[in-house]
Amino acid sequence: MTDIRTVGVIGAGQMGSGIAHVCALAGYDVLINDVAPERIEASLKLIGRNMTRQVSRGIVSEAAMEAAMGRLRAAPDLAAIGRTDLAIEAATENEEVKKQIFRALQPHLGADTLLASNTSSISITRLASATDRPERFIGLHFMNPVPLMKLVEIIRGIATGAGTYEVAVAFAKSLGKTTANAEDFPAFIVNRVLVPMINEAIYTLYEGVGTVDAIDTALKLGANHPMGPLELGDFIGLDTVLSIMNVLHDGLADSKYRPCPLLVKYVEAGWLGRKAGRGFYDYRGERPIPTR
Repeated sequence: MTDIRTVGVIGAGQMGSGIAHVCALAGYDVLINDVAPERIEASLKLIGRNMTRQVSRGIVSEAAMEAAMGRLRAAPDLAAIGRTDLAIEAATENEEVKKQIFRALQPHLGADTLLASNTSSISITRLASATDRPERFIGLHFMNPVPLMKLVEIIRGIATGAGTYEVAVAFAKSLGKTTANAEDFPAFIVNRVLVPMINEAIYTLYEGVGTVDAIDTALKLGANHPMGPLELGDFIGLDTVLSIMNVLHDGLADSKYRPCPLLVKYVEAGWLGRKAGRGFYDYRGERPIPTR
Protein backbone atom coordinates (compact mmCIF):
# COMPACT_ATOMS: atom_id res chain seq x y z
CA MET A 1 0.00 0.00 0.00
CA THR A 2 1.13 3.53 -0.76
CA ASP A 3 2.59 5.48 2.16
CA ILE A 4 1.16 8.97 1.68
CA ARG A 5 3.50 11.83 2.48
CA THR A 6 2.72 14.30 -0.30
CA VAL A 7 -0.70 15.39 -1.54
CA GLY A 8 -1.51 17.25 -4.74
CA VAL A 9 -4.73 19.25 -4.92
CA ILE A 10 -6.05 20.20 -8.36
CA GLY A 11 -8.44 23.12 -8.15
CA ALA A 12 -7.81 26.12 -5.88
CA GLY A 13 -11.40 27.08 -5.21
CA GLN A 14 -13.29 26.82 -1.94
CA MET A 15 -13.16 23.02 -1.78
CA GLY A 16 -9.58 22.63 -2.96
CA SER A 17 -8.41 25.29 -0.51
CA GLY A 18 -10.20 23.54 2.34
CA ILE A 19 -8.71 20.16 1.44
CA ALA A 20 -5.20 21.65 1.21
CA HIS A 21 -5.78 23.38 4.56
CA VAL A 22 -6.63 20.19 6.50
CA CYS A 23 -3.92 18.14 4.77
CA ALA A 24 -1.21 20.66 5.68
CA LEU A 25 -2.39 20.81 9.30
CA ALA A 26 -2.27 16.99 9.42
CA GLY A 27 1.40 17.02 8.45
CA TYR A 28 1.30 16.34 4.71
CA ASP A 29 3.32 18.30 2.19
CA VAL A 30 0.73 19.84 -0.13
CA LEU A 31 0.98 21.14 -3.69
CA ILE A 32 -1.88 23.29 -5.02
CA ASN A 33 -2.61 23.50 -8.74
CA ASP A 34 -5.15 25.47 -10.75
CA VAL A 35 -5.56 26.46 -14.39
CA ALA A 36 -5.47 30.10 -13.23
CA PRO A 37 -2.22 30.84 -11.32
CA GLU A 38 -3.78 33.85 -9.59
CA ARG A 39 -6.30 31.49 -7.96
CA ILE A 40 -3.45 29.52 -6.39
CA GLU A 41 -2.14 32.67 -4.72
CA ALA A 42 -5.67 33.59 -3.62
CA SER A 43 -6.05 30.08 -2.19
CA LEU A 44 -2.85 30.34 -0.14
CA LYS A 45 -4.02 33.70 1.26
CA LEU A 46 -7.46 32.24 2.07
CA ILE A 47 -5.90 29.29 3.88
CA GLY A 48 -3.71 31.70 5.86
CA ARG A 49 -6.74 33.76 6.90
CA ASN A 50 -8.73 30.69 7.89
CA MET A 51 -5.86 29.25 9.93
CA THR A 52 -5.37 32.62 11.63
CA ARG A 53 -9.04 32.49 12.61
CA GLN A 54 -8.51 29.00 14.04
CA VAL A 55 -5.55 30.27 16.06
CA SER A 56 -7.62 33.17 17.43
CA ARG A 57 -10.27 30.69 18.57
CA GLY A 58 -7.76 28.38 20.22
CA ILE A 59 -8.42 25.53 17.78
CA VAL A 60 -4.90 25.55 16.32
CA SER A 61 -1.65 26.71 17.91
CA GLU A 62 0.50 29.41 16.34
CA ALA A 63 3.32 26.88 15.91
CA ALA A 64 1.01 24.40 14.16
CA MET A 65 -0.19 27.11 11.79
CA GLU A 66 3.36 28.18 10.91
CA ALA A 67 4.38 24.57 10.28
CA ALA A 68 1.28 23.91 8.15
CA MET A 69 1.74 27.04 6.05
CA GLY A 70 5.33 25.95 5.45
CA ARG A 71 4.07 22.68 3.98
CA LEU A 72 1.93 24.41 1.34
CA ARG A 73 3.38 25.16 -2.09
CA ALA A 74 2.00 26.57 -5.32
CA ALA A 75 2.25 24.13 -8.26
CA PRO A 76 1.20 25.98 -11.43
CA ASP A 77 2.68 23.12 -13.49
CA LEU A 78 0.38 20.08 -13.44
CA ALA A 79 3.41 17.81 -13.87
CA ALA A 80 4.42 18.51 -10.26
CA ILE A 81 1.11 17.04 -9.05
CA GLY A 82 1.93 13.77 -10.78
CA ARG A 83 4.92 13.29 -8.49
CA THR A 84 2.81 13.31 -5.31
CA ASP A 85 1.64 10.17 -3.50
CA LEU A 86 -2.03 11.17 -3.69
CA ALA A 87 -3.57 13.54 -6.24
CA ILE A 88 -7.02 14.89 -5.35
CA GLU A 89 -9.08 16.57 -8.06
CA ALA A 90 -11.35 19.32 -6.68
CA ALA A 91 -12.39 21.11 -9.88
CA THR A 92 -15.84 22.28 -10.94
CA GLU A 93 -18.65 19.71 -10.87
CA ASN A 94 -18.47 18.90 -14.58
CA GLU A 95 -17.66 15.38 -15.73
CA GLU A 96 -15.81 16.30 -18.90
CA VAL A 97 -13.69 18.91 -17.12
CA LYS A 98 -12.71 16.34 -14.52
CA LYS A 99 -11.87 13.72 -17.15
CA GLN A 100 -9.74 16.23 -19.05
CA ILE A 101 -7.77 16.94 -15.87
CA PHE A 102 -7.06 13.25 -15.29
CA ARG A 103 -6.07 12.74 -18.94
CA ALA A 104 -3.67 15.70 -18.75
CA LEU A 105 -2.24 14.43 -15.47
CA GLN A 106 -1.70 10.85 -16.63
CA PRO A 107 1.67 11.26 -18.46
CA HIS A 108 3.18 12.75 -15.30
CA LEU A 109 1.99 10.18 -12.77
CA GLY A 110 4.34 8.05 -10.74
CA ALA A 111 3.76 4.31 -10.83
CA ASP A 112 2.28 4.27 -7.33
CA THR A 113 0.36 7.56 -7.31
CA LEU A 114 -3.20 7.24 -6.07
CA LEU A 115 -5.95 9.31 -7.68
CA ALA A 116 -9.04 10.70 -5.99
CA SER A 117 -11.92 12.92 -6.97
CA ASN A 118 -13.82 15.21 -4.62
CA THR A 119 -16.86 14.99 -6.90
CA SER A 120 -20.14 15.38 -5.04
CA SER A 121 -22.27 13.44 -7.52
CA ILE A 122 -20.45 12.06 -10.61
CA SER A 123 -19.74 8.35 -11.14
CA ILE A 124 -16.34 7.33 -9.77
CA THR A 125 -16.35 4.37 -12.17
CA ARG A 126 -16.71 6.66 -15.18
CA LEU A 127 -14.05 9.10 -13.96
CA ALA A 128 -11.66 6.22 -13.24
CA SER A 129 -12.16 4.89 -16.78
CA ALA A 130 -10.47 8.05 -18.11
CA THR A 131 -7.23 7.03 -16.36
CA ASP A 132 -4.67 4.25 -16.69
CA ARG A 133 -5.24 3.10 -13.09
CA PRO A 134 -8.91 2.57 -12.21
CA GLU A 135 -7.81 0.18 -9.45
CA ARG A 136 -5.95 3.10 -7.81
CA PHE A 137 -8.82 5.58 -8.17
CA ILE A 138 -11.35 6.47 -5.45
CA GLY A 139 -13.89 9.10 -4.47
CA LEU A 140 -13.07 11.29 -1.46
CA HIS A 141 -16.06 13.59 -1.04
CA PHE A 142 -15.22 16.23 1.57
CA MET A 143 -17.99 18.41 2.98
CA ASN A 144 -17.98 22.20 2.78
CA PRO A 145 -16.42 24.01 4.63
CA VAL A 146 -13.73 21.32 4.83
CA PRO A 147 -11.89 22.58 7.96
CA LEU A 148 -15.14 22.51 9.98
CA MET A 149 -17.08 19.53 8.61
CA LYS A 150 -16.16 16.13 10.04
CA LEU A 151 -17.39 13.81 7.28
CA VAL A 152 -15.67 12.37 4.23
CA GLU A 153 -17.71 10.09 1.97
CA ILE A 154 -15.58 7.27 0.56
CA ILE A 155 -16.81 6.01 -2.82
CA ARG A 156 -15.34 2.99 -4.58
CA GLY A 157 -15.65 2.58 -8.33
CA ILE A 158 -16.26 -0.87 -9.71
CA ALA A 159 -12.50 -1.37 -10.27
CA THR A 160 -11.18 0.30 -7.09
CA GLY A 161 -8.74 -2.04 -5.34
CA ALA A 162 -9.04 -3.08 -1.71
CA GLY A 163 -5.63 -1.56 -0.95
CA THR A 164 -6.66 1.79 -2.41
CA TYR A 165 -9.78 1.79 -0.25
CA GLU A 166 -7.81 0.99 2.91
CA VAL A 167 -5.30 3.77 2.22
CA ALA A 168 -8.12 6.25 1.50
CA VAL A 169 -9.92 5.48 4.76
CA ALA A 170 -6.69 5.74 6.78
CA PHE A 171 -5.84 9.02 5.04
CA ALA A 172 -9.25 10.57 5.78
CA LYS A 173 -9.03 9.49 9.42
CA SER A 174 -5.54 10.99 9.69
CA LEU A 175 -7.16 14.35 8.88
CA GLY A 176 -9.45 13.93 11.89
CA LYS A 177 -12.44 13.05 9.72
CA THR A 178 -15.14 10.43 10.13
CA THR A 179 -15.75 8.32 7.04
CA ALA A 180 -18.98 6.97 5.56
CA ASN A 181 -18.89 4.42 2.74
CA ALA A 182 -21.17 5.12 -0.20
CA GLU A 183 -21.86 2.98 -3.24
CA ASP A 184 -21.17 4.48 -6.65
CA PHE A 185 -24.67 5.71 -7.47
CA PRO A 186 -25.58 9.26 -8.54
CA ALA A 187 -24.89 11.84 -5.79
CA PHE A 188 -23.88 9.12 -3.29
CA ILE A 189 -25.47 9.53 0.19
CA VAL A 190 -25.32 13.14 1.39
CA ASN A 191 -26.32 14.87 -1.83
CA ARG A 192 -28.81 12.14 -2.77
CA VAL A 193 -30.78 13.27 0.29
CA LEU A 194 -29.74 16.92 0.71
CA VAL A 195 -29.89 18.41 -2.79
CA PRO A 196 -33.41 17.15 -3.66
CA MET A 197 -34.53 18.79 -0.40
CA ILE A 198 -33.07 22.09 -1.62
CA ASN A 199 -34.73 21.55 -5.02
CA GLU A 200 -38.06 20.88 -3.27
CA ALA A 201 -37.66 24.09 -1.27
CA ILE A 202 -37.16 25.94 -4.57
CA TYR A 203 -40.35 24.31 -5.91
CA THR A 204 -42.11 25.49 -2.73
CA LEU A 205 -40.97 29.03 -3.54
CA TYR A 206 -41.78 28.62 -7.27
CA GLU A 207 -45.34 27.51 -6.50
CA GLY A 208 -45.92 30.37 -4.08
CA VAL A 209 -46.34 28.21 -0.98
CA GLY A 210 -43.99 30.49 0.94
CA THR A 211 -41.49 33.31 0.56
CA VAL A 212 -37.73 32.87 0.79
CA ASP A 213 -37.77 34.09 4.38
CA ALA A 214 -40.77 31.93 5.34
CA ILE A 215 -39.29 28.75 3.85
CA ASP A 216 -35.89 29.19 5.48
CA THR A 217 -37.37 30.20 8.84
CA ALA A 218 -39.76 27.22 8.75
CA LEU A 219 -36.97 24.70 8.17
CA LYS A 220 -34.57 26.28 10.65
CA LEU A 221 -37.11 26.37 13.46
CA GLY A 222 -39.45 23.56 12.41
CA ALA A 223 -36.79 20.97 11.52
CA ASN A 224 -33.94 22.37 13.66
CA HIS A 225 -31.70 22.90 10.62
CA PRO A 226 -28.77 25.28 11.22
CA MET A 227 -29.34 26.91 7.83
CA GLY A 228 -32.48 27.17 5.69
CA PRO A 229 -32.50 25.21 2.40
CA LEU A 230 -32.48 28.29 0.16
CA GLU A 231 -29.66 29.86 2.15
CA LEU A 232 -27.83 26.54 1.95
CA GLY A 233 -28.33 26.40 -1.82
CA ASP A 234 -26.76 29.84 -2.10
CA PHE A 235 -23.85 28.68 0.08
CA ILE A 236 -23.23 25.56 -2.02
CA GLY A 237 -23.69 27.45 -5.30
CA LEU A 238 -26.87 27.17 -7.34
CA ASP A 239 -24.91 26.01 -10.38
CA THR A 240 -23.62 23.08 -8.32
CA VAL A 241 -27.13 22.34 -7.03
CA LEU A 242 -28.41 22.28 -10.62
CA SER A 243 -25.52 20.09 -11.76
CA ILE A 244 -26.24 17.54 -9.03
CA MET A 245 -29.97 17.53 -9.81
CA ASN A 246 -29.16 16.92 -13.47
CA VAL A 247 -26.86 14.01 -12.51
CA LEU A 248 -29.66 12.53 -10.39
CA HIS A 249 -32.31 13.07 -13.06
CA ASP A 250 -30.15 11.67 -15.86
CA GLY A 251 -28.70 8.82 -13.83
CA LEU A 252 -31.86 7.57 -12.12
CA ALA A 253 -34.47 8.55 -14.76
CA ASP A 254 -37.00 9.46 -12.08
CA SER A 255 -39.17 12.56 -12.50
CA LYS A 256 -38.91 13.35 -8.78
CA TYR A 257 -35.37 14.56 -9.50
CA ARG A 258 -36.43 17.08 -12.17
CA PRO A 259 -34.67 20.40 -11.47
CA CYS A 260 -37.08 23.19 -10.57
CA PRO A 261 -37.52 25.66 -13.47
CA LEU A 262 -36.83 28.53 -11.03
CA LEU A 263 -33.46 27.00 -10.16
CA VAL A 264 -32.64 26.82 -13.87
CA LYS A 265 -33.68 30.47 -14.30
CA TYR A 266 -31.45 31.67 -11.46
CA VAL A 267 -28.46 29.81 -12.89
CA GLU A 268 -29.14 31.19 -16.37
CA ALA A 269 -29.23 34.70 -14.87
CA GLY A 270 -25.85 34.13 -13.22
CA TRP A 271 -27.43 34.44 -9.78
CA LEU A 272 -25.43 31.54 -8.37
CA GLY A 273 -25.53 32.42 -4.68
CA ARG A 274 -22.93 33.86 -2.32
CA LYS A 275 -20.03 33.59 -4.75
CA ALA A 276 -21.89 35.69 -7.34
CA GLY A 277 -23.30 38.22 -4.86
CA ARG A 278 -26.89 37.18 -5.63
CA GLY A 279 -28.97 34.04 -5.43
CA PHE A 280 -32.09 33.55 -3.38
CA TYR A 281 -30.57 36.32 -1.29
CA ASP A 282 -28.80 39.50 -2.37
CA TYR A 283 -25.43 39.65 -0.59
CA ARG A 284 -24.24 42.99 -1.91
CA GLY A 285 -25.42 45.06 1.07
CA GLU A 286 -24.71 45.01 4.78
CA ARG A 287 -26.90 41.95 5.28
CA PRO A 288 -28.49 39.37 2.95
CA ILE A 289 -31.91 40.36 1.58
CA PRO A 290 -34.29 37.84 -0.09
CA THR A 291 -34.57 38.32 -3.85
CA ARG A 292 -38.14 36.96 -3.94
